[in-house]
Amino acid sequence: MAFTQPALPFPMDALEPYGMKTETFEYHYGKHHKAYVDNLNKLTEGKDLASKSLEEVIQISFKDPSLTGVFNNAAQVWNHTFFWNSLKPGGGGAPTGELADRIAKDFGSFDQFKEEFSNAAATQFGSGWAWLVDDGGKLSVMKTPNAENPLAHGKKALLTLDVWEHAYYIDYRNARPAFIKNFLDNLVNWDFAAANLAS
Repeated sequence: MAFTQPALPFPMDALEPYGMKTETFEYHYGKHHKAYVDNLNKLTEGKDLASKSLEEVIQISFKDPSLTGVFNNAAQVWNHTFFWNSLKPGGGGAPTGELADRIAKDFGSFDQFKEEFSNAAATQFGSGWAWLVDDGGKLSVMKTPNAENPLAHGKKALLTLDVWEHAYYIDYRNARPAFIKNFLDNLVNWDFAAANLAS
């Protein structure tokens, strides 16, 4: 069974008022994400991996150096789908409920979380991702290079920000810090993060 590209959880133009242009999604979702899906299907066609879940493919291929190409494309399919769900029109601000309590407990304050997350996103050299994760019952921030994700490292992802240059260049050119700030102020989907924490 072929791997498929899930639909965006919002229209392509929905984030225009919140700092992400339709053109960004035409390229990032329409070309980059689609290419990862197409490449993954080519790499797994006729193989046992084609019948496994995306999560299983990521975990198997991460541990096998001969499957680096499979891992890179499978993880990027998963990462991008997770990233789209980490965004919502008019998001941002602070979380509430259990997630807010856990962030305050594990980071000391929401402002401290924002500082740690922003720093991870800004200092990931080259391409990669910043994540809020549940690591064995404790919330923490991690950054990963290229296609790597918490799933490959046995951690539970709650939220992510894509810091590959193609994620922000149309909207922010080379100003990654401005992209990070806008994500936290206007785009974070705390409902998605809270649902991941509760699952």
